Amino acid sequence: MTPPDHHDLERLVDQTLRDLPPRRAPRSLETRVLAAIAARAALPWWRKSFTYWPQPARIGFVGVSLAIVAAHFWVLTGLDVSALGAAIAAKFSWLGAVATLGATIREFCQVVLRSIPPIWLYGGLALVASSYAALFGLGATAYRALYANR
Repeated sequence: MTPPDHHDLERLVDQTLRDLPPRRAPRSLETRVLAAIAARAALPWWRKSFTYWPQPARIGFVGVSLAIVAAHFWVLTGLDVSALGAAIAAKFSWLGAVATLGATIREFCQVVLRSIPPIWLYGGLALVASSYAALFGLGATAYRALYANR
């Protein structure tokens, strides 16, 4: 007795499944799906995806984001912003203390980062990357062990 050819078996299963009558979804499932679609449509714009936001809100968000990135760049690279700082400090006197604190923190971070040997920084980066890979691997293994055979 010879085993059936895989192509014959595939054709047999395909034909058997095509001969089955189409099934209608349960009424409760249809109601829940339509309710979920209506609830998603009723969400306010700020709870939806960025592409659904109004144009002024998107422009404002991008502008504020770019301003934050620019401020971080100035702080991290140590660009001379004393003229801008002086103009702002004239309007807001308390900002002088905040600017001094920011400069002190930046200098402290630069000194600390310069004192750490580069091999330690690369080792820490490798540790974080390997921990992430191990977490991903363990998660995939747990998923496969718990749900794949059901």
